[in-house]
Amino acid sequence: MREETAFLDGGGEMAAAIRDHDWSSTPLGPIRDWPVALKTAVGMMVNSHFPKCMVWGADLITIHNDAFRSILGNKPPALGQPFSLVWEEIWGEISGMVEKAYAGEATFIEDFPLTINRYGHPEEVWFTFCYSPIRDEHGRVLGMIDTVIETTGKMQAVRNARLLNAELAHRMKNTMAMIAAIASQTFRSAETLDEARAILSERIATLGEAHSILTRSSWSSAPIRSVIEGALAPHRAGADRIRIAGPPLQLPADQAMTLALAINELATNAVKYGALSVETGEVVIRWETGRPRSEDPFRLSWSESGGPPVVEPRRRGFGSRLVEQVMAQKFQGEVELDYRPEGLRYRLVSTMARIAPNA
Repeated sequence: MREETAFLDGGGEMAAAIRDHDWSSTPLGPIRDWPVALKTAVGMMVNSHFPKCMVWGADLITIHNDAFRSILGNKPPALGQPFSLVWEEIWGEISGMVEKAYAGEATFIEDFPLTINRYGHPEEVWFTFCYSPIRDEHGRVLGMIDTVIETTGKMQAVRNARLLNAELAHRMKNTMAMIAAIASQTFRSAETLDEARAILSERIATLGEAHSILTRSSWSSAPIRSVIEGALAPHRAGADRIRIAGPPLQLPADQAMTLALAINELATNAVKYGALSVETGEVVIRWETGRPRSEDPFRLSWSESGGPPVVEPRRRGFGSRLVEQVMAQKFQGEVELDYRPEGLRYRLVSTMARIAPNA
């Protein structure tokens, strides 16, 4: 018996499985009766470290090597089974290529998409493979060999890269539109060119900081505290007089960007005219949350105290429109800006359902 199976030597676990299999119960018959062409092909296959599977005879009996087991996953044992049964869920897609191999024509195909079931559920996969005919010493095609490599990881990476590039292009387009609008409003509202340049530079820097925070979370959402702290970063001189309080909360990208710009506007005004323009002033930023995606209220407030008496501005510029109209629109809520003499008060009220990050 050992001499009859010497062609399997060095073939690993599957060689042992082939040697022990009851082939007499299959159309191939006992190993001792196998033709030389079959033994030679099987010996070469089991000694390969590349995933390979042989299909032999009219009944398409399957024999494979160790490396092919990763292709099969948790499918029932394929050894000695018809290839059409092993891959019954995709037989309609691959049977034509098997027929071509049996007709003497090889098929090579790259990154072929299939939906297979090897772990108890449908799975989208890609394979690069070649179905090659196996001939005997007389040139007759008696079977085929499937040489295959799974490329699912590569194709998923390619698809994800395309999605990310499309998302990046979309984000860039939106960002450029936002910058253009900010620039237009800034130069329209500023009294001098130098003032416009300074304000625009600060607003773009705030936008950039918000971008950095969102990039760390793949643009899905951003922590509200990080957004606020990032927007306050240019105003470090008054950082010790700004108190921030509120529970953890993730904001969607568009709301995070808008909030960052609004906080920067409020801080800039406080540094120039409000509580942060004097050593005795302070700012409290506070927010309250409820149950996620519910009608529970979400409240955010900015309160100044200890500064010079507040006087309502004679004209409303881009900053005022941003903290009132744009914030109300983005958060689908109500905004109140109160220029009370003892200190500016700003209040945003919405619902938790209206600030849920995209799923």
